[in-house]
Amino acid sequence: MVATSATSSFFPLPSSSPDPNGKTNKVTSTNFSGLSPTPSSGRMKVKPNAQAPPKINGKKVTLPGSVHIVKTDNYDVSSQHAPRTFINQLPDWSMLLAAITTVFLAAEKQWMMLDWKPRRSDMIMDPFGLGRIVQDGLVFRQNFSIRSYEIGADRSASIETVMNHLQETALNHVKSAGLLGDGFGSTPEMVKKNLIWVVTRMQVVIDKYPTWGDVVEVDTWVSKSGKNGMRRDWLVRDCNTGEILTRASSVWVMMNKVTRRLSKLPEEVRGEIEPYFVNSDPILAEDSRKLTKLDDKTADYVRSDLTPRWSDLDVNQHVNNVKYIGWILESAPVEMMEKHKLKSMTLEYRRECGRDSVLQSLTAVSGCDIGNLGMAGEVECQHLLRLQDGAEVVKGRTVWSSKTPTTTWDTSS
Repeated sequence: MVATSATSSFFPLPSSSPDPNGKTNKVTSTNFSGLSPTPSSGRMKVKPNAQAPPKINGKKVTLPGSVHIVKTDNYDVSSQHAPRTFINQLPDWSMLLAAITTVFLAAEKQWMMLDWKPRRSDMIMDPFGLGRIVQDGLVFRQNFSIRSYEIGADRSASIETVMNHLQETALNHVKSAGLLGDGFGSTPEMVKKNLIWVVTRMQVVIDKYPTWGDVVEVDTWVSKSGKNGMRRDWLVRDCNTGEILTRASSVWVMMNKVTRRLSKLPEEVRGEIEPYFVNSDPILAEDSRKLTKLDDKTADYVRSDLTPRWSDLDVNQHVNNVKYIGWILESAPVEMMEKHKLKSMTLEYRRECGRDSVLQSLTAVSGCDIGNLGMAGEVECQHLLRLQDGAEVVKGRTVWSSKTPTTTWDTSS
């Protein structure tokens, strides 16, 4: 039986009195009838900080507030101050909570020490994966993976695929800059004035075509072109090696969407786009050679009755400029396309066409024998895409290089 200092604060403890034999009686236990201690295994338990009973003249005595350890067969009340319940039988989580608190405090300290200075524009990432602004906010960069449905018969990306990448980056550039209004590439002020961009000239040089699975990196930027125009350039590289694949330059002007006539550049629109102009020379030296005018007599190949499909129209309800390239190549000789690849292209867009237009594609081959195109090293072609009434839509010139080097046989011996 035991009496503890904690118990003595609630229940009075009877004082000890010596017996007639001179022995000191032990303090009797307090009535614990109101408690229901849990049966123990009979082992002896020692309460922390317990002290051995003092001795006087060699005899043990009990002092008020001291602790006795009493072993019983059924109960161990040496450490019981309250009945055991579900709550006080739970593990001690204080150490775990202290550790968690320490971790969170350390994380909060590191968080507050972060540098919250505005990031440079070349570190701004598009949250939807549409590319990013680089080089002080003046250049837009986007990567493309060449898909299986974007390659042609020669296992490389088609010219339409390359041109679609150029067009996609141009539109995403406007979008990332926050200038995309309700129109297709139109700024908010352009939308108010019913203006849209139209391309008048495109020049492309392809050094190498990517293949299926390659990832290309496309950079694009804009510059001033004359009083009312804008020039847009592109640079396409292999994302892994950095090798330059394609360079392209174009000139754009404004057209009224309602009247379908060319328009001057309003000052309100100029104020929107001029902060994004790059003061640089065109990425390609302009091919100033005059494009040859073709007709039925001067053309070597003619393809007629070409009509736009519904999928060929863009949101401005006219044929997308990339579609014109496919129509131009409809009249290119198959023998040349089988043995050669398109090396460069210069296009002049004269007018638009709609879904009810009927077109004609004309091609003239210059500088080589038409009957021996497969063996020619380099071939130059003149192109014309016109409406059925003879109105010119697109004029162009293409240069083709041989896919495999021409073998020269030594017959001197």
